[in-house]
Amino acid sequence: MSVALMLAAALALAPGCDLEAPSGEAGCDRAAVDALPINALQAVGTHNSYKLAIPEPEMALLRAMAPQQAVALDYAHPPLTVQLAAGARQLEIDVLNDPDPGRYARPLGLRMVPGTTAYDTAPLTGPGLKVMHVQDIDYRSSCLLFTGCLAQVAAWSRANPDHVPLLILLNLKEGQALPAPGAVTPARFDAAAMDAVDAEIRSVFAPEALITPDDVQGDHPTLRAAAAAGAWPALGEARGKVMFALDAPRSQVDLYRGTRRSLEGRVMFVNIEEDEDAAAYITLNDPQPQAERIAAAVAAGLIVRTRADADTVEARANDTSRREAAFAAGAQYISTDYMTPDARFSDYRVALPGGGAARLNPRWTKD
Repeated sequence: MSVALMLAAALALAPGCDLEAPSGEAGCDRAAVDALPINALQAVGTHNSYKLAIPEPEMALLRAMAPQQAVALDYAHPPLTVQLAAGARQLEIDVLNDPDPGRYARPLGLRMVPGTTAYDTAPLTGPGLKVMHVQDIDYRSSCLLFTGCLAQVAAWSRANPDHVPLLILLNLKEGQALPAPGAVTPARFDAAAMDAVDAEIRSVFAPEALITPDDVQGDHPTLRAAAAAGAWPALGEARGKVMFALDAPRSQVDLYRGTRRSLEGRVMFVNIEEDEDAAAYITLNDPQPQAERIAAAVAAGLIVRTRADADTVEARANDTSRREAAFAAGAQYISTDYMTPDARFSDYRVALPGGGAARLNPRWTKD
């Protein structure tokens, strides 16, 4: 579809249109909505989406040893399907390689506070990639196996096929043990482990359920060229689908990419500089100093994820300035730890202005 036709479709939508609403509801015209490319949306998601609370006996120990870290880790999320039902359209999952299964099955925190904070670590003893935030101290997850997390998302997606595309970010945790006796060192992600990430995703999601770099690149010489040309799929064909992005240090991105010009054959998009051949997605997590860069990336055809809050700072202060900057800058996916408020701190929360699961990106038609 031409840019002129896409703009015409956008202008046909009422300001409060929820992009998942049926035609005629809240000023929405489904034909106009479905004609938009997926990078024209804006939605809210969650950070460390699998994370459960650290129980008080272990948190008390952490406060005594590392009080600032304890404050930053004092948040949690409900199960993934609950978040999706509440409108989250971006999730984040931290993945650990476990080539010799059982590496993470005896967390230090659980050993240091025996008998008071029961937790079923049985899933950690078997094969497969594991999911947790910080091994040994912040290891509790609503889905300990990566494939288990994915299966929950896939089941919800099949039951709700009209949803706008879900973005799932992956962080690959490796190489750093806590400075404490008995702490475990996460295994490195080598080339085989990178392939295993793709393989586990494909074991859960059929090709037709995914939006991959190859789907976007098509006949364009590079993924960057495709994004610049507006080659993202339209919402009508992307509903019910999931896309993955590797939000990782450059060394991991390069290992995952290998010798490919872009990301040919890979499942995930990667966080990479805007002018590189593999660029179609970028993480820009600080929407206040990075506002202009976010807006420029969106205008250049990239999909951007930013954060409305971090480390419980905004929630404790009831400070909405970062949240408002995130919406205004135009990032497509805005991540939070507070889709619902934490009553211990304040009434701080993050939801789309006007409600709904997704809206027309306020920057998409402006730049």
